[in-house]
Amino acid sequence: MKTTAVTQRLAGLGGAKWEVHLRAKEMVRQGADIVEMTIGEPDVPTPDIMADTAISAMKAGRTTYSDGRGEAGLLAALAEHYSKSTGRVFETNQFLCFPGTQTSLYAVMMGVAEAGDEVLVGDPMYATYEGVVRASGAEMVPVPLRPEHGFRIQAADIAARITDKTRAVLLTTPHNPTGSILTVEDIDAIGELALKHDLWIISDEVYDQLVFDGAEFVSPLSRSVYADRVIAVSSISKSHAAPGFRSGWCVGPAAFTEALLPLSETMLFGNQPFIADMTEMAVREGSPVAEGMRNRYAARAAKLYDRLTQETDLTVHQPQAGMFAMINVACTGLDGQAYAEHLLENGGVAVMPGTSFGTTMADWVRVALTIDDSSFETAIERIVSHATSLQKDVA
Repeated sequence: MKTTAVTQRLAGLGGAKWEVHLRAKEMVRQGADIVEMTIGEPDVPTPDIMADTAISAMKAGRTTYSDGRGEAGLLAALAEHYSKSTGRVFETNQFLCFPGTQTSLYAVMMGVAEAGDEVLVGDPMYATYEGVVRASGAEMVPVPLRPEHGFRIQAADIAARITDKTRAVLLTTPHNPTGSILTVEDIDAIGELALKHDLWIISDEVYDQLVFDGAEFVSPLSRSVYADRVIAVSSISKSHAAPGFRSGWCVGPAAFTEALLPLSETMLFGNQPFIADMTEMAVREGSPVAEGMRNRYAARAAKLYDRLTQETDLTVHQPQAGMFAMINVACTGLDGQAYAEHLLENGGVAVMPGTSFGTTMADWVRVALTIDDSSFETAIERIVSHATSLQKDVA
């Protein structure tokens, strides 16, 4: 059976990265006592008001075909929201609505890169980024994110990898998996490179409502000098604890969204009107659950840092936002993959190896901050006990 080039480009991506997660799931099914810290699922259900809005819209007949760009009410809500949050004026023709950030990112990448091109991406990265770049036919060029810079991508590291094939830089701010946030200075330095080398800046901002106290999020969209080179993607999945509704969007220059509209219409011809109505309400009213989530995640990250710093030789990177924390496990004598496997089998905790998110995090693991406080406390106790045992072996 012959398949296309795109299936071959994507072959081997995905499954292996989730090996520890899938093994933990199987162990739980078989009755094992495992604390699962692998996936960033919101720790609260979708707010009732959102589900009720979607149900009411369905009952009202909002189940017809959709506008290919997105429903008028949602587009207006997005334009108002971004105009207020960035200090710039956005029009409805600068948006396209999609089923979630992932689909938005796929469509955007298809609009900026193709075979023979290169896209620069920070390493570590969200697990699907390599796939969306490869799907376009372009090559992904990793840019190392360094602990000494707080895992914020540096313009100098980007500049060192720009070639005549480079078409775009894919940013994530706030970042998954490290929880870092790009500063205004970081963004402006990258913007200068975009102007100099005629590059697109793609900004994944799905965690912008989960910024911890004391940190500040700035979107590249707010920087008018190079704004015509910026495309942002986001959704209600994280901010409103609604990942299953699959409702997101992209925003950028009107000329870009106009050019991308036929691709969007070819893919799906708009999102469901009843989900668009729910999303419009969510964008206009704000999230009733985001504050609680960010406070809980920040508190859990602080507790993880304090306990592991005081009681083990493990090193915790404190996130500024999001749903995850990174732990350096080099002191155990194991790399991240071996540590994650050993912790699962001998400590009863499932975490993600850092190499699931790129090549630069071989000595790290990612832990989710989204499990309930009791389970989180149990996980910390088990991680401390496990680390103590491993450190005795190393000694």
